Amino acid sequence: MPTVMPRPATAFLLLFLALDAAAEQVVCHVSYGDEGQIYVARPVASPYDVPAVAVGSHLRFRAIFQNKPKETAAIKLYAYAAEEDGAALIHQATYPYPLAKDGGGQSRYGFTGLLRAYEPVLGAELQYWCELQP
Repeated sequence: MPTVMPRPATAFLLLFLALDAAAEQVVCHVSYGDEGQIYVARPVASPYDVPAVAVGSHLRFRAIFQNKPKETAAIKLYAYAAEEDGAALIHQATYPYPLAKDGGGQSRYGFTGLLRAYEPVLGAELQYWCELQP
């Protein structure tokens, strides 16, 4: 059976689409008190290699963007209370990937909406929202 080669324009379009999908990233806007930071999560093969980042002295934030394999592709967001003996999970959210065709409802506060998590002892508030960007 003969091999069918795509036309150059079709091959270019397929390459462009592959590069476009590979370039996606999750951008999270994280704030604690008067401190704000932006956390960028790019696609990873393993969620175990993604560390949590410090937000102030009492909280940690972690965003995992896993776009392959299709069966387990998701965006997972975690907030932790930093304690002397480690970190305690205080919030977790999972969004299936790819997001819905409308961008997962992206609006002023991205696909997550504005989320809040509270450190249990001091009551420190972590606010964040995330958006998917090309």
